[in-house]
Amino acid sequence: MMDKNAPLRQLWLAAVLLTRLPLPHLPSEAFTQGPRAVWAYPVIGAAVGVLGLLTGNIALTVGLPAVFAALLALALMIAVTGAMHEDGLADVFDGLWGGTTPERRLEIMRDSQIGTYGVLALVLVCTLKVSAFTVLLQSAPAALIAAAALSRSAMPVLMHKLAHARKDGLSHSVGRPEGGVTLLGVGIGALFAVFCLGLAGLFALLIVGAIGAICAIVAKRKIGGQTGDVLGATQQISEIAILLTCVALT
Repeated sequence: MMDKNAPLRQLWLAAVLLTRLPLPHLPSEAFTQGPRAVWAYPVIGAAVGVLGLLTGNIALTVGLPAVFAALLALALMIAVTGAMHEDGLADVFDGLWGGTTPERRLEIMRDSQIGTYGVLALVLVCTLKVSAFTVLLQSAPAALIAAAALSRSAMPVLMHKLAHARKDGLSHSVGRPEGGVTLLGVGIGALFAVFCLGLAGLFALLIVGAIGAICAIVAKRKIGGQTGDVLGATQQISEIAILLTCVALT
């Protein structure tokens, strides 16, 4: 018999995995639904985008300059997610370009210390986000929601297409989703993008597809597959690309 509560549990699980919100603990058996919960990643992303947008709008309403509103919006979004995707971005740049063998790259990616490549990647990404938010909060605010949702639909694709690069870690514990639920996640992300951006959302979808393919190729060549850090880096790069596209189109 089909469990009518399964979609809600999967949505809840996705929120637990992708945010640091003080949610009630799930029973251990709920985490077996990890591969089926990836469809909800863009939904959680949209929620993060909404919170960031509300924060930015409140800041603008009380009279703060746009750049400060953008900084507060980004800070809120980072706080909600626990900077997990940003951490993955830094680890990937340190590991993939700081090591010379797959084993050494994975070792560097697991190291809690951050190196030059990681610092530069974080500074660049955060600077680009604040710059984009400063423009979009006033011209196309829904772009924050579209970017947060659509970029998170790229992660299940890599989870489905690539093998695990290591035998442990967050991505390995979640599992490998099937094609149907992966496609559903992409479809939900695309719906958010089109609803928020109109036909430009389809263009954003193409851009995310291209970036996801590039990230997958690089990860395959450098470490033989994907990890949670690779997924986080893909999300961050995809989000930046969507935001910059929206800035260019405004």
